[in-house]
Amino acid sequence: MAARWERVVERWSPVGLRGARTDPGRRGAAALTVVAMFAALTVGVLLWRDRPRPESIAAPTVVASAAPGASSGPAGPTGAPAPDLVVAVTGRVRKPGVVTVRAGSRVIDALRAVGGPLPGVDLALLDLARKLADGELVVVGLPGAAPGPGPLPPGGAPPGAGGPSTGPVDLNTATQADLDTLPGVGPVLAQRILDWRTEHGRFDSVDQLGEVPGIGESRLAQLRDLVRV
Repeated sequence: MAARWERVVERWSPVGLRGARTDPGRRGAAALTVVAMFAALTVGVLLWRDRPRPESIAAPTVVASAAPGASSGPAGPTGAPAPDLVVAVTGRVRKPGVVTVRAGSRVIDALRAVGGPLPGVDLALLDLARKLADGELVVVGLPGAAPGPGPLPPGGAPPGAGGPSTGPVDLNTATQADLDTLPGVGPVLAQRILDWRTEHGRFDSVDQLGEVPGIGESRLAQLRDLVRV
């Protein structure tokens, strides 16, 4: 079999290589081994360099956002936003009336919501740092006004907001609070009526209301049946 294989190799080999020695010898074998090892090392390095590498992916950043329409006020006992407060501010302020403030607001916040006090008003007896309660009445700059909270009268309107009195008010004995219940008469106009009475002693007729600054003919006609002397 070996002889047959040698004849096939000799037959198909080039003429110049027939009979040539194919044994490389010990030195040649060593050289071929080194070349083979170098080739294998080169292939290994190339394969290692081109190997698939895992890529690290950063975890997505989760940003917590407030729900649409959520209030920025303090949370209530159940974790829901606390409702806004509705308070009435009356007395010697620029724009007396009912205002809405955020939960946790203080008296100073309600005072700012109505434009602040009138010039010269003494706020020493008013606790500006006190927290407000829903439905509270804040009275500013009136003699004898209690500094603490007070509930709104029925209907939610503060005194002097235009509700008629339950009976004729005596102009000669009425207090500022009594006059403040008359329609169209607020704290400022009530004080002017008292000042006129102090200056002239008493009212002799209802028509003398027209002499008070701020009371014209139309307002006098509106008050005529609601007061007496």
